[in-house]
Amino acid sequence: MKIALLLFDGMTALDAIGPLQVLSALPGAEVFPVASAPGPKRTDAGVALLAEHMLAAVPRPDIILVPGGMNMRPVMTDPLVIEWLTRAHATTTWTASVCTGALVLGAAGLLRGLRATTHWAALGALRDFGAEPVEERTVRDGKVITGAGVSAGIDMALRLAALVAGESVAQTIQLMIEYDPAPPFRAGSPATAPAEAMDRAMRLFARAAGAAA
Repeated sequence: MKIALLLFDGMTALDAIGPLQVLSALPGAEVFPVASAPGPKRTDAGVALLAEHMLAAVPRPDIILVPGGMNMRPVMTDPLVIEWLTRAHATTTWTASVCTGALVLGAAGLLRGLRATTHWAALGALRDFGAEPVEERTVRDGKVITGAGVSAGIDMALRLAALVAGESVAQTIQLMIEYDPAPPFRAGSPATAPAEAMDRAMRLFARAAGAAA
């Protein structure tokens, strides 16, 4: 089972590593880190992940995994990425995204008419691609499965693992990585976050958007 992980500069590290840790534990999993140009891709955490393969070298993956990041415009407008996604999606068993990775799927025309989710700050943008935004941690519509922001990638991957190999296998993977969240604060969504945290987050997003413009 070939898993193609799309890598690019500026991606959110946990978007890629969290779900990959889950999916790589599936029986028979082979991971292929791919990019428009092979080489190290620096994440927003300051560490690099190595894209070992050109996109064209993995034309028919069984699973595509697209992480997100703060500035997705370069990936969404990369013709090599869009062409590869369009062609590869035609034969995948599953096509998945985490966080704003959903915007890349949308730019490739893969979300038209589908229910999907992404980071709460970008949820409304899904309508621009003909998708129906859904405020849930994980959304499956056909063979497309999308995860909300960052940490939701682990939830998405566990649900995908259950679809691929059954709930028992997925539960075993969850146990092995000790995924038993008990966050210290009720600040993980706009519905529960204190106003001060929400205001600070919106300022940070606005500053990042301005830097990317």
